[in-house]
Amino acid sequence: MSEKYQTFDLIQEIVRNDGTRYYELGNIFMNGQAEQAALSGLIKEVRIMQLNIPHSNAVGRYETYINDNYSFPNEKPTEWIEWAKPDGPIRAAYDEILSQNHIG
Repeated sequence: MSEKYQTFDLIQEIVRNDGTRYYELGNIFMNGQAEQAALSGLIKEVRIMQLNIPHSNAVGRYETYINDNYSFPNEKPTEWIEWAKPDGPIRAAYDEILSQNHIG
């Protein structure tokens, strides 16, 4: 597991194995992990929706929450963990990021 703090600069669309979709922030490293997860059948598909998103206050809040609450797997993940977006400031930051980037 990587202990390094991750900075988010893109939004990707994740397609779960049941065909439902959701958006997630990440970076190129994380997108590579998602691609590996798709090849391994842990998720159905991933695609980048927006590159080089502005590092707004909302991105900073969400990024801090994720880094404080989740570990980042190595390049060959064995499970796919969907990050929770709890109601309150974290959910509001996530929704603001998608809105600012015209996604969702």
